[in-house]
Amino acid sequence: MAERAQPISPLPGVGAATLVAALILGTLAAVALRADSGGMFAFSDWAALRFTLTQAVLSSVISAGLAIPTARALARRRFFGRQVLIALLGAPFILPVIVAILGILQVFGRAGWISEALGFFGLPAIRVYGLHGVVLAHVFFNLPLATRLLLQGWQEIPAEQFRLAAQLNCKGMAMFRLLEWPMLKRVLPSVLAVVFAICLTSFAVALTLGGGPRATTIELAIYQAFTYDFNLGRAALLSTVQLALTAAAALVALRFTRKEGFRTGLNRAIRRWDGGSPAIDTFWISATAAFLLLPLSSVVISGVVGLLELPTQVFKAAVISVAVAVASTSILLFLALPMAAAVAVRRHSFVELIGILGLAASPLVIGTGLFILIRPFVNPTAVALPVTALVNAVMALPFALRILVPAAQETVTRYSRLALSLDMKGHIFFASVLLPRMRAQIGFAAGLAMALSMGDLGVIALFADAQVATLPLQIYRLMGAYQMQAAAGSALLLLMLSMGSFWILDRGGRWHVET
Repeated sequence: MAERAQPISPLPGVGAATLVAALILGTLAAVALRADSGGMFAFSDWAALRFTLTQAVLSSVISAGLAIPTARALARRRFFGRQVLIALLGAPFILPVIVAILGILQVFGRAGWISEALGFFGLPAIRVYGLHGVVLAHVFFNLPLATRLLLQGWQEIPAEQFRLAAQLNCKGMAMFRLLEWPMLKRVLPSVLAVVFAICLTSFAVALTLGGGPRATTIELAIYQAFTYDFNLGRAALLSTVQLALTAAAALVALRFTRKEGFRTGLNRAIRRWDGGSPAIDTFWISATAAFLLLPLSSVVISGVVGLLELPTQVFKAAVISVAVAVASTSILLFLALPMAAAVAVRRHSFVELIGILGLAASPLVIGTGLFILIRPFVNPTAVALPVTALVNAVMALPFALRILVPAAQETVTRYSRLALSLDMKGHIFFASVLLPRMRAQIGFAAGLAMALSMGDLGVIALFADAQVATLPLQIYRLMGAYQMQAAAGSALLLLMLSMGSFWILDRGGRWHVET
């Protein structure tokens, strides 16, 4: 049976997906082939593997464990500023990692606010480096994500089931056991797997708060194999292990997200009859808000002074970061828009699969493969910035497609018949109908890609030399030189550039768009 005619061809999207697949799979193949000459795992490699798994397990368990009471409190409480707080839970996702780490050091570090308060009472300062520091930073980044996912699970429980449970006089633990625990059994494993996978590929956190023989992750070991030993075989072997761990965690997450949830209700607003303790709910909401806002506040407070005395190389690094982010966003849109259109008109499983492939490979793994591939022909440091922009675009592709595909599907479904009747096909339909109707989503995806690229500290650390640095890398170098005032000012500058670019592109996409 012939398929219904469509106003736009899926071939450009299939071609873009093929390019992405060639990049990811080609670099992974280069890593796998080079890993054969990497030898067996050394003792330090086993130590890195154990630390990686330990910190990922602890981070995911603590993040999810703290998210459960926080999400439950947000689900059953209504208060002024609730929507703002829920929106702020998404901020750490686009927050530059190096900025958040600097804020964590200023609050929880040896000379931080909490350590100074403890010293006032004669108590020892907090030691933030090592396992506990890595876990603390991962909880900071992943607690909001886990809370949002669990909150969505609570909101998916139909209001009618809460009403029925109340009519049956189910309160407290009885209602939790009948309604909330089944939801947690369905959602919680996926949350744990997602956070676990994120913690496996967290490079900047391990680079700044880890280090040393007892606090080295696999990603940090890959970086050290490049930077200190220049042992490409060992780096490739470690990259292969890293890929296997991340792919396994991603498969577990996908397996659990396919489980069925509650039956559909009548879409009424949820009303709870099991009130619970307002004091306990207030504690969890306030504690989570303080845990997230204090490090950001410290960056702003300490950065205002340092912002006025920034060295010249910081502004040069800021210009480079903006240029790389613009290039990365352009590459992303060049790939994501035709791929979203291909999924919309033909539901291509190949394109959708390639769209999420970037989640299974970390930037350092792809960077390792690119280094191996281009080194025989070009000096890798000469192409550090283009390679960084390319890898950042591929890493942001899964999130961009998640934003663009639903809008593309709705537009094609609604306007394809009319477009065909007016003989609007190909690039005419793409430029005159699809792009204008997706403007808000394009702006959001572009802003997200811009912010993520602006704050990335991954591939650039592999390729850059002393003369080239993005702003996150420059902040890391300032922190390593103990120039904390300049680092704070640079962090505030990066925060303004990152959040400002996201706001401009997101707001520009929604400008004069009817909703």
